Parts: sequence; C-alpha cells; structure tokens
Amino acid sequence: DVQLQASGGGLVQPGGSLRLSCAASGFMFNRFAMAWLRQAPGKELEWVSAISNSGHSATSRYADSVRGRFTISKDMAKNTLYLQMNSLKLEDTAMYYCAKRKAGPRMSSTSSVVSEYEGLGQGTQVTVSS
Repeated sequence: DVQLQASGGGLVQPGGSLRLSCAASGFMFNRFAMAWLRQAPGKELEWVSAISNSGHSATSRYADSVRGRFTISKDMAKNTLYLQMNSLKLEDTAMYYCAKRKAGPRMSSTSSVVSEYEGLGQGTQVTVSS
C-alpha cells in the first residue's frame, strides 16, 4: 500500500522557516512525480508545488503564492520528499500533505491539478503566527 508520512510542521513566526519531510513507501518512488498540497481551515485543498520523477534533471513547479519562498526537493536514496519553506506568511497556515501522481502515461511529470494526485496521508500542521 502507498504510504506517505509528512512531518516537520510546527508553529513559526512570520518571516520564519520550516522544512517539511515526507517519507514514502509502498510504491516505486523514482517513477512518480510528487507534490505538496495544503488545506487551510474552511478552504479547499490547494496545490503548492510538484517535482518530476527525474533524478538530477528533475523539474519543479510552484504555485504563484509560494514561488521564490518555497523549494521542493527529494532524496531518491531515502525515498523522501522535502519542502523548504522560507519567509513564511500568515496565509501559509494550513495542513500540509505530500502526494504522488496517479498512475498513468503522465505519472512522471508534474501537474498543478489537485485531482491528479493521491495518497495524501496524515499531513503535518504548519501554523504561522505572531
């Protein structure tokens, strides 16, 4: 079974940083694009960032709201996805989930469509507050 366990969330002041991690198991991590999604209270699930399946030549994409502040990366040897979050804002407060691209002909490439991903798991809470 696909298992994605996100961790690293916490309480941080505006302008601060956090690094999220996501341990993946139960599928071929190196064959699927991966993404971070988030859901703020009372809001829909939102796509944040995605990275393709490639190793050194992996491509990444970001939502406009986080571009320049967040960096997605992965360690293929550890089957782990990361999200470095800098210059955090109040509006970044949300539950953050990692997810894998659904199986199919485009599973190795990134997508900004939430429904293209699966296996969110428990998530990790990020709270930005002064």
